Amino acid sequence: MPGWLVLTFAMAAACTVVLTIVLLNQRRVRDDDDPSATPDVLEYMTMMIGVVYAIVLGLAIAGVWEARGAAADGVRTEAQALHEVSARAGVYPAAVRHRIRQDIDAYVGHVVTREWPYMAEHGALTDRGTALIARVRHDVSGRVPRTELESQAYQPMVDQVAAADDARGARASNAGATMPGVVWFGLITGALVTIGMIFVLQIRRSGRELLLAGLFSALIAFLLFLIWYFDAPLGRGTADAASPFLDLFPGAVKGR
Repeated sequence: MPGWLVLTFAMAAACTVVLTIVLLNQRRVRDDDDPSATPDVLEYMTMMIGVVYAIVLGLAIAGVWEARGAAADGVRTEAQALHEVSARAGVYPAAVRHRIRQDIDAYVGHVVTREWPYMAEHGALTDRGTALIARVRHDVSGRVPRTELESQAYQPMVDQVAAADDARGARASNAGATMPGVVWFGLITGALVTIGMIFVLQIRRSGRELLLAGLFSALIAFLLFLIWYFDAPLGRGTADAASPFLDLFPGAVKGR
């Protein structure tokens, strides 16, 4: 059974049980019953709705922020690994060193200028980027060490290329939105219910109350926008997300 169908049944069952209990209780009310003698639960329900929704909002913001931090660490790992390969290539002959660094610059330039906008729009990586990282791997692993320095640098360079490729794969999984649709349904529904309670409480038209109602609604809208903005860890805020590549390879994107 699909998850959304289970959720629908659960919500409908909860509402049915509550309404049934209330209706049955109303039938048992005597004619001389005084409603003013019982506690008014409206304010209590309003408070609980606000508290529960605040907890849900906090968990959602914490979740997308943590995902964004993990994605940023992965990008930093990818850029740093390629920078290490470029630096360690200094022990190779000039022609080999130039080819390795040239292919790394080509990959970084493609990632920043071509692949990142494509990733933000389509939620996937480009075939060209895959081919370029494969070329870097071939440059490093295909070179047989001929000196002691090359032998010492060979395995660390291979490991760094593997780390960059692994971080690239993690970047692919963080390209799209991470928040499930059912969570968005709960966040938007909760916002509508929470704001709707303002009208249930029969808010007056005084300037102070209207100001507070407007600020409260704007705050919820801002928090929902914050969740939406951070929901795609690498899909929004391209310049900030790609900053490790720009910092470590400033010349790779010039002229592109």
